[in-house]
Amino acid sequence: MRTRSRSEAKSRADEILEFMKLQDLTDYLVSELPAAAQKRVTMATALGSRPKLLLLDEVAAGLNPSEIEDIMASIRSVHEEMGVTVMLIEHVMELVMKISDRVIVLDYGEKIADGKPAEVAKNSKVIKAYLGERYVKEHAQELS
Repeated sequence: MRTRSRSEAKSRADEILEFMKLQDLTDYLVSELPAAAQKRVTMATALGSRPKLLLLDEVAAGLNPSEIEDIMASIRSVHEEMGVTVMLIEHVMELVMKISDRVIVLDYGEKIADGKPAEVAKNSKVIKAYLGERYVKEHAQELS
């Protein structure tokens, strides 16, 4: 926690637990918590060191739609209230498109798009890579 003061570390931990809505779960082992709470614990742990950049990898994986909404709200709060830049690696496009200022799309490690979510969503390479060539052919008029 970047401090030698146990009381300062405890105080910071309590702040983060409250911020991440985890204060009622402190009597449980992380392994006993639901997946969504475990993901918030992971974020909280990273926030303890007061990062400027938070990298989240597949934070929505395995979550249901309401849990995705909750984690999205947590990510927004981290960015807006704590001033932390958040970088996501994510396959849940609903989350990516709703929360991102900028999206970079990779296809087999090659960058195929870079821009604002609305622009990237219309990119033919992105559509083809993520929806498939067959889908693109069948829905060509709709995608134009």
